[in-house]
Parts: sequence; structure tokens; C-alpha cells
Amino acid sequence: MLKSEIAKMIDHTLLKPAKKGQIELLCQEAKQYGFASVCVNPCHVKLAAKLLEGSDVKVCTVIGFPLGENTIQTKVFETKNAIKLGATEIDMVINQSLAKANAWAKIQKEVAAVKKACGDILLKVILETCNLNEKQIVAACNACIAAGAQYVKTSTGFGKGGATVQAVKLMADTVHPHGLKVKASGGVHNYEEALAMVQAGADRIGASCGVAICKE
Repeated sequence: MLKSEIAKMIDHTLLKPAKKGQIELLCQEAKQYGFASVCVNPCHVKLAAKLLEGSDVKVCTVIGFPLGENTIQTKVFETKNAIKLGATEIDMVINQSLAKANAWAKIQKEVAAVKKACGDILLKVILETCNLNEKQIVAACNACIAAGAQYVKTSTGFGKGGATVQAVKLMADTVHPHGLKVKASGGVHNYEEALAMVQAGADRIGASCGVAICKE
């Protein structure tokens, strides 16, 4: 796979505490390498949107990050506020307590509420697969399908583990027949790992090492 093809699949990510200059560099690199988006915390959305104005790079932010333990009402407010500030893609975390309790109807309800708040804005739903077994991963994917999300995403990058080839393949096998896509995120450090995720079925790659991946 060509560098340019991989680049178009990368969400160039900085979700740790960051200074203005780091966000400026992130956006500059995203434009230079042709990344799909930058993924930043909500407090940086307005700046990123201004820096990327007129480019093809999307502005992605995270909702209910990193545990998903916020109320539905809080997640809906976060989503609407982020979009108002300039976000053009939303990555929300499902409630991890509900997932552990196998409360899939409640998870479907919260995803549907955030999707309604998104309107036409792309919604990716973070499952945090390191906390789930295979049966739970499939159940979480099915809840996202029913709720109208466009993507399921493996990880926050802040859990006990990141994306795995096995989880990505299972997610892709579950959601691709229904028209949803898969984002592999967390622990993708180099070109070889990124390519393995794509071959397993990933349609997007969330990575803080996007430049290093493309330079390989």
C-alpha cells in the first residue's frame, strides 16, 4: 500500500495535554501529509478548525473521553458544543460500566442520542475492546449498527491495551455487511502495524505516530 493511501486513512491524533504550538504543528503535519483528520481534545477544536480552514483535513474530537462514564445528557451537550466550535467528526466512548454489565440496549440508546446530536456529522463509537470479550465486542458493534453510527473504533489509547488485529477483524466482519466502517486506534506505531490493521479490515487508523508511519 502506498504512503499516500495510508495517509488518507490516518486520524493524526494528540489527546494528551498540549500547548498551542503542538496543535499548530499537528495541523501543519496533517495538511502536509494529507491525513484524513486531526483528532484533538474538545478544548482545541476551535483552534484546529481555524488552522485547517480551507483544507481537506477534518477536525475530529472525543466525547465522554476516556471512560464514557458521562450521562447521555452530558455527551449530547459535549457533541453539540464541539460541532458548534468546528468539529466535523465525533469519536464518542461508550459507557464502560454499561458494557461490563452487558447493558446493550442502554448503550444503543446513548449512541443513538449522540448520533441525533451529530446530524450529518460523522460518528465513530469507541468500544475500548481491551475491556471486552469477543461476544461483547460483537454485541457492542450490533448496538452501534442499530443506533445509526457510521464507524466503530477499537480504543481510546488510554486503556490497558490498544487495537489488535483480532479485534479489528471481528469488528469488520460484524459491521462491514451493514455498511459501517472500522477505526483501529491505540498502539499503532509504524507502517507494518498500520498495514496489518488495514489488512484485517480497518478503514481508518488513529495514531499519534502518523508522520513516522508515512516516512517508513
